[in-house]
Amino acid sequence: MAHAQSALEVLKSDRRGLMVVLSSPSGAGKTTLTRQLLTDHPDMAMSVSATTRPPRPGEVEGKDYFFIDKTRFGELEAAGEFLEHAKVFDNYYATPRGPVEEALSKGRDVVFDIDWQGAQQLTQAAADDLVKIFILPPNMRELEQRLRTRAQDSDSVIAKRMSKSEAEISHWPEYDYVIVNEDIETALEELKTIVKSERMRRRRQMWLGGFVKSLTEGG
Repeated sequence: MAHAQSALEVLKSDRRGLMVVLSSPSGAGKTTLTRQLLTDHPDMAMSVSATTRPPRPGEVEGKDYFFIDKTRFGELEAAGEFLEHAKVFDNYYATPRGPVEEALSKGRDVVFDIDWQGAQQLTQAAADDLVKIFILPPNMRELEQRLRTRAQDSDSVIAKRMSKSEAEISHWPEYDYVIVNEDIETALEELKTIVKSERMRRRRQMWLGGFVKSLTEGG
């Protein structure tokens, strides 16, 4: 038998969604954590970025990315259709504005797998909705090993990513939370704890004003 929601449960469902940003150097595990978080929380949505880079093996249009050329990217940027955009490794990435704003207004949390540049722009565009989490590797040897294990990049690309990782890691103080991903299950539990806590922030509980008013008026 389906559980009947109480009046209080119905009230609590009236909240504004979160923008949950996960950033890290390549290979630190943010993509794995993001996918598992979405599996465990089907009420959350993944922000699908637009990019000018070609698809990697197994990536699906509209699910992993919207793959567009640089001309179309420029047109959308000029029209103000992106919440943020950045250039990374000679390619461009951006977050389409419309789907994110629609999800937030319906109380649905949106997860972002973006870099520090995108996180800075999202902070400027929507700081009140934002929760920023940085994922660190336990050490640099492990980071390089993870890049090699996924077997998606050449040695030269891996070397380029490793050389850039130190600069990326230097941005960790700009984030609200930092998770060291030594063990994926532990890191995932820490991530879930952050999301649960941020959902409880007073300013995101849209129902509280009316509820407290009813209390003080003897309702």
